[in-house]
Amino acid sequence: MSTLEINAAYYRGNKTFTVEKTAVTPPKKGEVAVRIAFCGICGTDMHVFHGNMDARVGLNRIVGHEMSGVVESIGEGVTGITAGEHVVVRPLDHCGECPACTAGHEHICHKLKFLGLDTDGAMQEIWNVPAHTLHVLPAQLRLDHAALIEPVAVACHDVRRAALKAGEDVVVIGGGPIGILVAMVARDTGGNVVISEVNPHRLAIAQKLGFATVNPKDVDLVGAITTRTGGKGADVVFEVSGTQPGVDAMTAVAATRARIVMVAIHATKPQIDLFQFFWRELELLGARVYEPQDYEKAIEIIASGGVDADTVITDVSPLSEIQASFEGLDSSPTAMKSLIKVGA
Repeated sequence: MSTLEINAAYYRGNKTFTVEKTAVTPPKKGEVAVRIAFCGICGTDMHVFHGNMDARVGLNRIVGHEMSGVVESIGEGVTGITAGEHVVVRPLDHCGECPACTAGHEHICHKLKFLGLDTDGAMQEIWNVPAHTLHVLPAQLRLDHAALIEPVAVACHDVRRAALKAGEDVVVIGGGPIGILVAMVARDTGGNVVISEVNPHRLAIAQKLGFATVNPKDVDLVGAITTRTGGKGADVVFEVSGTQPGVDAMTAVAATRARIVMVAIHATKPQIDLFQFFWRELELLGARVYEPQDYEKAIEIIASGGVDADTVITDVSPLSEIQASFEGLDSSPTAMKSLIKVGA
């Protein structure tokens, strides 16, 4: 009896992926096998591609976690999941025993395994995952759109951390993929959103999506926000740029008692104007990944059209062209979210 094989894309180091045949293994106890439809390329995957995470992922890793798929088979002991259901994976596997887990914060477990980085991920035709990571999708939701649920869940968590209320003034600093999604979720929540971005192509996408924008290279950002808010400043600020100018701007545009959410990962320690936190009684909030309720909210928003998925998804390539897709993202000034079509 021959062993069933599937295609999988392995990161091999030196900005290289190879698509190879690998044997299918049945799901273990507590696992579900998912046939992958689409998988998005995220900023973390690009860090892997550039070799910045070799010590963590090694040179034999299948990456990918922004996915959608169909339940293929079910391991022993799994209930509530049926073969054929459309699903996404919340790619966090927690220990259940550390102080964060026992306090109810499993998403920031001290021993957290991020599926697709610390384990093999979704850039393969069949992916075995812990059953507790699955979220079932509405039948009418397109699987290419569903591949945006993971990054939209990030945005939902960010906005929830901000405790954003309808009618509040919002500044999103950084109009990349996550910044755009944060802006859309904030607008869906009722915020009056302005996006600050220096890349003209990203500004064009933001404007196409109906957002007010400011290019701080051309216009005084603080002056623009002060004018727009009647001299008050922004009630909520999201720092999504990962840059020192972005950190400088986040306190400069903030209103009295504003909430600032740190979304971006900064490669080096930024300098922060702590005096403004004292002077205006500001709040600084960290936001990392997501919780189950953020995934459910993301599914709801995408299904209802609160996120313009067709505009955010700028290109789709087959798994066989994964190398070209990563190389293209390195050089493209216009790409927003690139998807890999993993399934046939």
